[in-house]
Amino acid sequence: MAQLYFYYSAMNAGKSTSLLQSSHNYTEQGMQVLLFTAAVDERVEKGVIASRIGLRSDALVFEPDTQLYTQINEFFEKSELHCVFVDEAQFLSRDQVDQLARVVDRLNIPVLCYGIRSDFQGELFPGSQRLLNIADKLTELKAVCHCGRKATMVVRRDAQGNTVSAGEQVVIGGNDSYESMCRNHFFLSVGTY
Repeated sequence: MAQLYFYYSAMNAGKSTSLLQSSHNYTEQGMQVLLFTAAVDERVEKGVIASRIGLRSDALVFEPDTQLYTQINEFFEKSELHCVFVDEAQFLSRDQVDQLARVVDRLNIPVLCYGIRSDFQGELFPGSQRLLNIADKLTELKAVCHCGRKATMVVRRDAQGNTVSAGEQVVIGGNDSYESMCRNHFFLSVGTY
């Protein structure tokens, strides 16, 4: 039976690397996969999943209004499909996560989602929240804080390196804008400890 998977972590845990390796494992066996990534993330280029260690692959993009079930079902009706991979799953809407669950339940196709659990204010992203609620399998990938402890939080930095504690939930950036931290250093950084 197919299942809905959610692999989550703070930044720099290797989510995209893991996704690309899993996708490669399927295609190496002659199996057909679909890869999706968020249209909002253009750090490398739109429609590309790229890891920090140099792996990359083209992907379909999803916008807030993309009907994922319809798109995947249309592909499935034309060709065999063995697995769906979704990078930047935190940017999925609640409805899109439910559509992915429908892909699993009605089409019997496994869906593997990879994303960040919480934002720079320690709040869950909508897509992550829904995946944590309904995914069949949850796996936390380990990121490391500068102190060596497991990083579970993300701090946003401004251009001068100062901690940002307010603003839009989604601001795309990499290591220049965000730092993964353990809970203790997150709360010290945002000034609540």
